[in-house]
Amino acid sequence: MTMKIYSWADLTRDARNTLLQRPAVADNKAIRDGTLSIIDRVRQDGDSALRSLTAKYDSAELTNLRVPDTEIVEAEARLTSEQLGAIDLAIANVRRFHEAQVSVDLRVETMPGVLCERLSRPIEAVGLYVPAGTAPLPSAAIMLAVPAQIAGCPTRILCTPPRPDGTADPAVLVAATRAGVREIYKVGGAQAIAAMAYGTESVPRVRKIFGPGNAWVTCAKTLVSTDTDGAAIDMPAGPSEVMVIADAEASPEFVASDLLSQAEHGVDSQVVLLTTSDELAAQVVAELDEQLAELSRREIAAGALAHSRIVVVDDLDTAIEIGNSYAPEHLILQVVEARRLVARVSNAGSVFVGPWTPESAGDYCSGTNHVLPTYGYARAWSGLGVEQFVRQMTVQELSREGLENLGDAIVSLAGLEGLDAHAAAVTRRLRART
Repeated sequence: MTMKIYSWADLTRDARNTLLQRPAVADNKAIRDGTLSIIDRVRQDGDSALRSLTAKYDSAELTNLRVPDTEIVEAEARLTSEQLGAIDLAIANVRRFHEAQVSVDLRVETMPGVLCERLSRPIEAVGLYVPAGTAPLPSAAIMLAVPAQIAGCPTRILCTPPRPDGTADPAVLVAATRAGVREIYKVGGAQAIAAMAYGTESVPRVRKIFGPGNAWVTCAKTLVSTDTDGAAIDMPAGPSEVMVIADAEASPEFVASDLLSQAEHGVDSQVVLLTTSDELAAQVVAELDEQLAELSRREIAAGALAHSRIVVVDDLDTAIEIGNSYAPEHLILQVVEARRLVARVSNAGSVFVGPWTPESAGDYCSGTNHVLPTYGYARAWSGLGVEQFVRQMTVQELSREGLENLGDAIVSLAGLEGLDAHAAAVTRRLRART
């Protein structure tokens, strides 16, 4: 099924808004009720609930939830040297880019005798979730585990669904362990999120949960993040998406391949092409039909294309304006002198510049992180980085001179707010003998 072509200039304001709406999220009430039931069950019955739910949803009968060392050794033996090399390359590039993100502690004397600092501390325990679903995601294990290791989080655990034979995906195990994770549990879905948020006999409780997932996982993350006894989460998320901005000089073949690489994620993915060329739009449609036939996941990709769009715009200014309003998870710029447009992009999870930069590079091993805000959240949220695995706290230290320098201002401001005790905490000190 090919994408439909629309002319932006011919659409009313309401039609434009409708055209760029994301696919509707699945039945929220049914998913929410079911997720709440799973969370309550895990909180009450712990490991017993995890084993039962794993048998129900993953068709795997497990005695021990934690992946043993022997399974990790066997997993590595199942991969080829080429596959191991690709994993190592991805880890190296992601580590190199993320190591540069480590923040430096700040120490500023704002006035004589008044010292202010901001110090970073790693989150003590983090939970990483790597889905399996219709395809295992070893790349997700890398994107989560590397920044967690760089941040120095003492406890780093990973949950991933088992296969029916009771083993976890070998590539996920190898990617995770080579990226520094030693505790891996064969638990998936909403039950994995509940286990990490509240803890069970086997699964340690964590302070923050990271990673993508289906609607049930997303719902579970939202629910535990709003519970004072639960855990924080990395970011809100929806189905994956890409927007391509292309001019008349762009390659229809390249553009179509970028659209399909996102469409094959799932039928709820959305792909959008904005182009200044009617001819390119028609050529991309033809390319989509041809390339779709070659894909092993053609039915999934076709389902995504059914609610995706090609929009012809008058100029690149209009395209950038639409892109900033839409705030895509991935934004690909296939235009002449694409680098010049980057400065005008304000809302996007990750930007891919020029004809030789497919989204696949960022998904796997260019070095940037592929855990990104979707569903328009890129207007206010950033993609995953080392900073999400640490927290900052401020420190201040005043000498008597410093307090004398600040004293009058503190007392005056406290008076404006009617907080006498705040003022007294200063005046009592200043009256005291040194």
